Amino acid sequence: MYKGQAVSLQNLGSGLVEMIFDLQDESVNTLNSVAQYELSKITALLAADDNIKGLLISSAKPAFIVGADITEFQQHFTLASEDLKDWINETHAIFCGIENLPYPTVAGVNGMALGGGFELALSADFRILADDAQIGLPEVNLGLCPGWGGTVRLSRLIGVDAALQWMLTGKPQTAASALELGAADKVVKTGSLRAEALNFLRDAIAGKQSAEQNRQRKQRPLLDCTAVQTELADLYEKYATKLVPNYPAAGEILNTVCKHAMLPFDAALKVETNAFTALAHSDAAKSLVGLFMNDQVLKKKSRAWCKKSDRVGKSAVLGAGIMGGGVAYQSASTGTPIVMKDIREEALELGLKTASKLLDRKIEKGQLDNAGKLAVMNAITPALDFSSFDDVDLVVEAVVENPSVKATVLTEVEAVVRETTVLASNTSTISIDTLAQSVQRPELFCGMHFFNPVSLMPLVEVIRGSKTSDQTIARTVSYATAMGKTPIVVNDCPGFLVNRILFPYFNAFNRLLINGVDFQRIDQVMEAFGWPMGPAYLADVVGIDTLVHADHVMQNGFPERMGHDDEVIAELLLAADCLGQKNSRGFYEYGVDENGHRYKKQADLALELITRHAKQAKEISDQEIVDRMMVPMCLEAVRCLADGIVETPAEVDMGLILGLGFPRFRGGALRFIDSIGLSEFAAMAQAYSQHGALYTLPATFKDMQDRAQSFY
Repeated sequence: MYKGQAVSLQNLGSGLVEMIFDLQDESVNTLNSVAQYELSKITALLAADDNIKGLLISSAKPAFIVGADITEFQQHFTLASEDLKDWINETHAIFCGIENLPYPTVAGVNGMALGGGFELALSADFRILADDAQIGLPEVNLGLCPGWGGTVRLSRLIGVDAALQWMLTGKPQTAASALELGAADKVVKTGSLRAEALNFLRDAIAGKQSAEQNRQRKQRPLLDCTAVQTELADLYEKYATKLVPNYPAAGEILNTVCKHAMLPFDAALKVETNAFTALAHSDAAKSLVGLFMNDQVLKKKSRAWCKKSDRVGKSAVLGAGIMGGGVAYQSASTGTPIVMKDIREEALELGLKTASKLLDRKIEKGQLDNAGKLAVMNAITPALDFSSFDDVDLVVEAVVENPSVKATVLTEVEAVVRETTVLASNTSTISIDTLAQSVQRPELFCGMHFFNPVSLMPLVEVIRGSKTSDQTIARTVSYATAMGKTPIVVNDCPGFLVNRILFPYFNAFNRLLINGVDFQRIDQVMEAFGWPMGPAYLADVVGIDTLVHADHVMQNGFPERMGHDDEVIAELLLAADCLGQKNSRGFYEYGVDENGHRYKKQADLALELITRHAKQAKEISDQEIVDRMMVPMCLEAVRCLADGIVETPAEVDMGLILGLGFPRFRGGALRFIDSIGLSEFAAMAQAYSQHGALYTLPATFKDMQDRAQSFY
């Protein structure tokens, strides 16, 4: 009947037809522009054929439809509001065309049906789900609301409260949950999905299932009465308290659903369209969609590296401290057996205890059972010597951050492993080329920088030394990927990528302290900007000793920019034995009150040290605090890209998002510059030029500005 590049229509006989999604040359189905064009043609054919009695909608791929093609969003989102609405309405017309066909329609949903894919399934009269299928509307994670009828059809199908839960979290829902709430009409075994869906369609044609009743359920508004108005007001209040202002999509979804709940179907769709259009033009959506695109860049690069290397069969970690124990847990729990070596028995016990605690938390959450924990623990081999290293493919060195200690350990381990074994140092600051001087096979040596805590932080920096081979990078990237991490390949320099960009931020923080700005105020301002914690609290979490050590490395590496003109408050705290959370004393004091509640309060000693060394300064605004903190960080991100530390803006920004918790809704340092505009950002930096080289524009930035370019 019809065969396209994304969708085909087949005559099954006896009045039955099947619409099959199978996007050519792609592993998954998406509703891209080709699919939408072909859908419009097929919908016209379906409406014009009087011989059709029923329609089955299915997928030839392992997943139904994973959503709209997000790669096309950015071009659509540049459209003027009315043009964007026209684009949305074209899809509305298709979905409503399917929904209003004069015969029953059934969607047989396998695998994932998300976003636009689920909205298409909602346009059918019935949804038959495979028992392992997952459905949902994750648009909130992109800073958007569902735009093709999802807020309307779902809220009328399963109720406003349940629909809001689905849409505000954006989490995929199981087939069982969908059936319980009424989003699915039947759940069947995966292997029998098509046959069961066809039988259900035949029953609907025979009148055993009411297509008309299901259509009315999706389209009928709530009764406009006092009781319903009160119920909606209560729901609004329930969810409004959980909204985060910097992420406007959730609030817009809540407003939209409550606004259109009592409106006729067509009017409700217009409310949704207006909401989607407003969100599509927001900075948050641009940043979050940009993050999705950046994530695809990282995954593509990782896949390319992984194709060049076999999976690591067995690994080892040297050092059983918090980092070593975390690496051991992460490796073993994701399927790669690991040897954990230390020179002290008590350290090994601590490493095993670290892994055991992490597994116990998974058991408490119902994510693991005792047998699963035992299997993971058995995959960790504690060792006081190198006798278990003869078949190890990759070794992670995670001893103390001291060049001489690391050099000694690397020399020892290289002598006992196979000549093909990769050695990787989990250093956060020490030059890979410097450490490579201690090994005989520098081509098999690289950095593998995990972030603390290893179990939670997704980023791993894979650092290439000047002699590191591509095969070494490939194996290390493969191992990081197998561990469930997101690797970014970084060229060697002081601080690598993330710490190099972070320490100008800390430098700017110190300058504000010297100017007499209260550190609690700085924390509050930067948290309001979107950071998960302000710089003083972050310093305590990192550890004042670690911070000072890394700061010295950065000063030595980039003395002009990263040197200090005045006293360094962190150094004064360290001299007073304040280590931050490590010993409960830093910028803040930490403890437990008489009721057993943890507390954090301003440390008097920190306040005293700052007061003693601060210089008189004029009152500054919250915006100046933000500007003075963010400009140095952003400019260092520009320099990292210009210096070739990474290849793309995507890697710069994703490194900051995944490694530092840079505010997601701002998209990363380079996208943040783009959102302001290069000329405006240049003016911002120049306004603080009196504070030194941290605020000096690099030549590459000026060149981009002259050419009216942007990073994305």
